[in-house]
Amino acid sequence: MRKVFGGFDALNYVTERKWANAPDGTRIPLSIVYHKHRVKLDGSDPLLLYGYGSYEVCIDPSFKPSRLSLLDRGFVYAIAHIRGGGEMGRKWYEDGKFLKKKNTFTDFIACAEYLIENKYCSMEKLCMDGRSAGGLLIGAVLNMRPDLFKAAIAGVPFVDVLTTMLDPTIPLTTSEWEEWGDPRKEEFYFYMKSYSPVDNVKAQNYPDILVTAGLNDPRVMYSEPAKFVAKLRDLKTDDNLLLFKCEFGAGHSSKSGRFEKLQEDAFMHTFVMKALNMIPDHGSGQN
Repeated sequence: MRKVFGGFDALNYVTERKWANAPDGTRIPLSIVYHKHRVKLDGSDPLLLYGYGSYEVCIDPSFKPSRLSLLDRGFVYAIAHIRGGGEMGRKWYEDGKFLKKKNTFTDFIACAEYLIENKYCSMEKLCMDGRSAGGLLIGAVLNMRPDLFKAAIAGVPFVDVLTTMLDPTIPLTTSEWEEWGDPRKEEFYFYMKSYSPVDNVKAQNYPDILVTAGLNDPRVMYSEPAKFVAKLRDLKTDDNLLLFKCEFGAGHSSKSGRFEKLQEDAFMHTFVMKALNMIPDHGSGQN
C-alpha cells in the first residue's frame, strides 16, 4: 500500500453513495467525498461535480492525492455516474448514446439539483468539471443550465460534434459514428445539432469558464475548443471569466510527467477557487 504523506488520516474523510432522480424517473448514482471536520453540509460548502458519461466508461471512485488539496479546504467532491457510462450495465450505456444522448446531460443536471436541494452546496458554490467527451457534457450543460453553476472546467472538450462527425477525412470520425451516430442520416443530423455545444451557444449569462486544449491533440483538435470559446466570447452577456489555455507541448491526455500533471491540477484548482473568491484578487479578470 502506498503511503500518503502530509499527515493524511483516512478517518477524517466521509464517502457517501446517493441517488438523484432524472426527469424520466431513472435513479442516478452519485459518489460523494468530503472532510468531516471542514464541511458544514448546510448549503454553504463549495462543491466540484465531475462527469463523463460516454463510451460505456465506468468512472469508479478512486483515491487521488491532489484531490486532498480541495477536500482539506472544505470542498465537497462528487462524481455523477450518468447514463452513457457503463456503471450500471449495458443498458445504462445504450440509454446515453445515439438518439438518447441528451439523457447524459439531463442526468448531470439532476445530480446538480440533488446536491443543491440536499444542502451539499448552493448554486453560488457549485462547480463542474469534465474532459474530452466529458467536456462535451460540460459544454452542453453550460448551454442548457448556465444558471445552475458558478464555474465550469471543460478539458479538451469535444464541442463541435456536428462539424467533426460530418467530416469522414478526420481519422477518428467514421469509427466515432458507433458512439454518436452518423449525421449524414437526417435524424442523427438534427439530433446532434440540438445538443452540440458550439451550435447552441446563445446570448445569455454564463458562469466562469476554463477551457483547455492540446495543440497536438489527435482526438479533439484544438480548433474545437478554440471555436467554442470564440463563440462564447461573441455571444455571452456577462463579464465572468472565460479562459482558454492551449498546451503547445501536449496531446489529448495533457502534459506527461508526474509534476507536470500536478501543476495542471493546481491550475484547475486555482481557477475554481478564484471563481469562488477563495483566493485574493490581484488584478481584474478579463475575457
